[in-house]
Amino acid sequence: MLRITLAQLNFTVGDIEGNVARMVAAARQAASEQADLVVFTELALCGYYPGDMLDESAFQQRVAAGLAALQQASAELPGLHWVVGAPTPAQGPGKRLHNSLLVLQAGEVRLRYAKQLLPTYNIFDERRHFEPGPDVAKVLRIGNAQVGLLICEDGWNDGGADYATNPFDRMRDAAPDLVVSINASPSHIAKREQRHQIFGDASRRNGLPILYVNQIGGHDQIVFDGASFAVEPEAGIVFEASRFVEDVRTLQFDNGRFLTAEGETPEPVPAQGLPTMEFYRQQIVLGLSDYARRCGFKQVVVGSSGGIDSALTLALAAQALGPENVVGITMPSRFSSSGSVDDSVALCENLGVQLLNHPIADLVAVYAQQFEASFGQVLQGLPLENLQARIRGTVLMEYSNAFGHLLLTTGNKSEISVGYCTLYGDTNGGLGLIGDLYKTEVFALSRHINANAGRELIPEAIIDKEPSAELAPNQRDVDSLPPYPVLDEVLKMLIEGDRLAPAEYDAALAFVQQLEQGDDGRTLVQRVRMMVARNEYKRRQAPPIVRVRARAFGSGRQMPIAARYV
Repeated sequence: MLRITLAQLNFTVGDIEGNVARMVAAARQAASEQADLVVFTELALCGYYPGDMLDESAFQQRVAAGLAALQQASAELPGLHWVVGAPTPAQGPGKRLHNSLLVLQAGEVRLRYAKQLLPTYNIFDERRHFEPGPDVAKVLRIGNAQVGLLICEDGWNDGGADYATNPFDRMRDAAPDLVVSINASPSHIAKREQRHQIFGDASRRNGLPILYVNQIGGHDQIVFDGASFAVEPEAGIVFEASRFVEDVRTLQFDNGRFLTAEGETPEPVPAQGLPTMEFYRQQIVLGLSDYARRCGFKQVVVGSSGGIDSALTLALAAQALGPENVVGITMPSRFSSSGSVDDSVALCENLGVQLLNHPIADLVAVYAQQFEASFGQVLQGLPLENLQARIRGTVLMEYSNAFGHLLLTTGNKSEISVGYCTLYGDTNGGLGLIGDLYKTEVFALSRHINANAGRELIPEAIIDKEPSAELAPNQRDVDSLPPYPVLDEVLKMLIEGDRLAPAEYDAALAFVQQLEQGDDGRTLVQRVRMMVARNEYKRRQAPPIVRVRARAFGSGRQMPIAARYV
């Protein structure tokens, strides 16, 4: 029988000393529970993913010092084995580092394993910094059990679709009693179920029980959800740790079965995870709270237009940081409806958020007068519309600079996709909370938040209001864009395609195929395709967004700006 503590922790990139302290505390807890083995996550020592910090000699020296500190700490708990993820020097030609797994015990390194499969797709770029490890299985006897060890991507290719090498082949030949996989697996919709499917299949095909340990926390755009789990070849997923929170849990492994620390059968694991809207809410809330904390912000500011996007952003920010740490600013122009200001007031009262009023009509008039005086042309049409957005963006940045608040941008994925936003205006900010939600999802999440609260946090008047930028008389979004239920299905196919969850892919594909049966539909799809292509330059200058879907803008979708798309 083996006692294993999985340490699902929230590590910070670059905070070597802080990460070491978290690991030592978890190891002491594991030792107090008579664990034989404590398991940390991929690159736990430095945090995932440090990017080009890995190239800096000072960073490498701090990593080495951190590893030495862990070895020293392990000497103080000699009966405990520590599984630690860290970058380590590589020998021979190629990159200078390995993405490594180390087993420490009694102050010594008992085992070293270098990750074999280095992902370079979607948001990953590990081959930029790491050399692949050799095609070998690493197994270590701990107590009376043979424990095989893998790192994240090494366990994702048992079907053989993505790499020529399948590390499970060697692992199966080594015949361990169980496999421990350390991971930094980012979260998006349906990712939990995907992990269960892939590792459940691998466990069954290879006849190997697997313990999958994942980190949690928000890191720039990416959020890790934890949800560590154990899988048995016949029974499937038999244990799951908490999601979106730290969880240090001790399990027993006995005769091929995972049991609780008390030797009981774990609670059944549901096949389906959180409902989609609740998943979005929790992921975004964690993403903002960690981003603000790691970047040193305690408060945020949001431009409150009285529309659905800013309303949802304010509601999510209030949940993440507390309403006392959120400020809304309404900035009416001569085109703003009285209802928009009133709706902002009602929203902020419902949320308990402070709302400030900074009218911009006089500023716009002064800009317009000076423009005509300087350039001999009346400012009108699109330049006048964009001026209003840019003045609002300037006011918000002034407030951010003066009072130290993080400015949250409020664009959604539909608008960002087609460029229905103003550079240096409503794109200003340090982080976007809803930039990976299509407009139809913005409405759905707003309703979900109200349902969860049992009352109108976001006023129904805002949810029911026809979307408008209110930058010109009687302006409506549908004057410039297809209706959002149509636009969003087209965008899903153009941006995400087969990365969509199967049911969502089938629905979007059927919708677009039906649309393209007519000339008008084909024209619409082509128009949207070109709008997406032409606005890459805007997205390149926009703030990071919290990723919730399989393919988000930013590092997950790398497209050229100066290119021909037809």
